[in-house]
Amino acid sequence: MSQLTGTAVCLEDSRRPAARNYLPGLALVLLIALGAGWVAGSGFVRGLGLGSLTLAMIFGGVVGNTVYGRLRLACEPGAEYAAGGLLRLGIVLYGFHITLQDLALVGWSGLLTSAVMVCSTFLLAVYAGTRLLRLDRQSAMLIGAGSAICGAAAVIAVAPVLRAPPHKVAVAVATVVLFGTLGMFLYPLAHPYLGLGEQAYGAFVGSTLHEVAQVVVAGGAVGAEAAHTAVLVKMLRVMLLMPFLLLLSGYAGAQAEGGRSRLTVPWFALLFLGVIGVNSLVTVPAPLLDGLLRLDAALLAMAMAALGLRTRVAAVVGAGRRPMLLALLLFGFLFAGGYGVNLLLGGLSP
Repeated sequence: MSQLTGTAVCLEDSRRPAARNYLPGLALVLLIALGAGWVAGSGFVRGLGLGSLTLAMIFGGVVGNTVYGRLRLACEPGAEYAAGGLLRLGIVLYGFHITLQDLALVGWSGLLTSAVMVCSTFLLAVYAGTRLLRLDRQSAMLIGAGSAICGAAAVIAVAPVLRAPPHKVAVAVATVVLFGTLGMFLYPLAHPYLGLGEQAYGAFVGSTLHEVAQVVVAGGAVGAEAAHTAVLVKMLRVMLLMPFLLLLSGYAGAQAEGGRSRLTVPWFALLFLGVIGVNSLVTVPAPLLDGLLRLDAALLAMAMAALGLRTRVAAVVGAGRRPMLLALLLFGFLFAGGYGVNLLLGGLSP
């Protein structure tokens, strides 16, 4: 019996890739991530609000649907690890963007507004996506999370909890990037007609627009005070990612257990909260903090590149127009509904 057990363990170990087998795939996604970061740093692309994460997935998708077929055997173990382990580590380090002190400046009204927008947007996505547009629940949840919280970063954080395949992740990222970019230009154009001062406009932008980079651009187009408030409120939404992941994990566990409630805590969500606490209580030296933020950006970009590599264009095209219709519906709700929620709960005056 012990001999059979030992044989089984040896067979299991033989199926697990050796560390050196990860190197080709990791080298490829790192190369793609570096290229995306270089392009994202150019003035023209930065003005469009296309960050390194979005570009990394686009570049990864191009490589994945052209030359990757000849590289797959060597690169797939590393790409799979980048889309899993490196992604989770990147989410943990993302906590260094946030401090509780900054969030306290926004106040309870900002927190309440952000919480209402996150919950209502996600619930609308699940209901409208599954009932009205007949999308599968995974796709509706991915698009809802990206629209409700922080765009592509939320989509890739939610994906491992839902065990979503790469093509669904790619579709969700594409939708939130498209409408977030549209909002980045639309919000400043609408500002004169909203009747909001700089601070009120910043709170509106931060509580409703998708990506952090898009919030910076849309707020900065109106003024420095608007940009500062927008980023602070946006960070509140980002911080809600941790309790959101815990609740979603509980739902996923209950579904897996046939309706019985079972909370499977994603370790990276707890570590994400822990990093926020450390960043709030300890003054991290500026060079070290800058290095950690650069490392985080690189890890997330590598994860996005890996997701792009493993995404087939045919699968994305096969998703049809329904994901875009759901994202459009959520965009309209974020703009119109978010304006109303900010007026009611945020203490703003038109």
